[in-house]
Amino acid sequence: MHIYSTGQWVLLFFFYCFCGWIWESCYVSARQRHWVNRGFLHGPLLPIYGSGAIIILFVTIPVENDLRLVWLFGMLAATVLEYFTGAAMEKLFKVRYWDYSRQKFNLNGHICLTSSIAWGFFSILLVRFIHPPIGRLLTDVPAWLVDPLALVLTVAFTVDAVRSFQAAMDLREVLTKLTEENEDLRRLAKRAEVAAAFAEDDLRRFRERTEVEKLLLQNRIEAELQEQREARAERKLRRQEALEESLRRRTSAKLEALRTIADALETCRDHLEEIPELTGEALEARRADLTEAIEKVRDRQAAIRARTARTYQRSLRILRANPSAIAKEFEEAMDALRKLGDRK
Repeated sequence: MHIYSTGQWVLLFFFYCFCGWIWESCYVSARQRHWVNRGFLHGPLLPIYGSGAIIILFVTIPVENDLRLVWLFGMLAATVLEYFTGAAMEKLFKVRYWDYSRQKFNLNGHICLTSSIAWGFFSILLVRFIHPPIGRLLTDVPAWLVDPLALVLTVAFTVDAVRSFQAAMDLREVLTKLTEENEDLRRLAKRAEVAAAFAEDDLRRFRERTEVEKLLLQNRIEAELQEQREARAERKLRRQEALEESLRRRTSAKLEALRTIADALETCRDHLEEIPELTGEALEARRADLTEAIEKVRDRQAAIRARTARTYQRSLRILRANPSAIAKEFEEAMDALRKLGDRK
């Protein structure tokens, strides 16, 4: 195998990134039955494939004439790369962009036996059949063009990687905020329920009005029915319009729940003096506690109203490009975000 210069290795990396993007996009699009621009980046590149190909080529150079060692070394190198890349991305972004948890003989869902075996056979395919003609074409590229071309591609790749990294961090922030928002909603509802019970209000009637789970479930059902009714006309809608409409429905449900909770808390606060057991410091402490809860509700309402469809755009792009991505810490938020961006 030819010993390549740094610039040539860089060109090989981008070439195999592009090949990996073609393969993954076609494969996932066929399974999803619609076009999926696969990958973490905006551009047509999948770095995991480019890195895998370079590592396989690099470790198999000394043993390229022994297919058994090509299979073994390639499998080990690619498997190690896949594991540490997946683990690092999940640690950093809180999202698992590929998951083998349902496969037999997997390790933490990042790698599995069948994938590793496939990497071994891919190594043979790459070293023996794919790379030789590509390598010959690469050596025909004029030496004066290799490094400038590699530099231009590297700059473009870096810009894309920075943008994509920020988008992934935005997705992490959105998932975190949605999760905190739902948990906060439930805590506030429970707090209002306790306050209402303490004030000897009609607890059963209050629970019917402030049952957050019921409100959210009802909203999800109504949203799904509305989406079904609009399915025939959805082709005429732009993606932005559909996203904004879906966001409005879900935002309205949460604001309605928060309004109900705020009303209940204010009612309890206004009737505290009617409770004989509460006097002096105890009365003031209870009033301060309810006032604090009401302020939290108002702050949460303001945060929800300030959210726009643009907040979700980059996060939804990542999820559409990675339909199998999961986030164990934010499962409910991930599901809600996927439904927000779904187009039937």
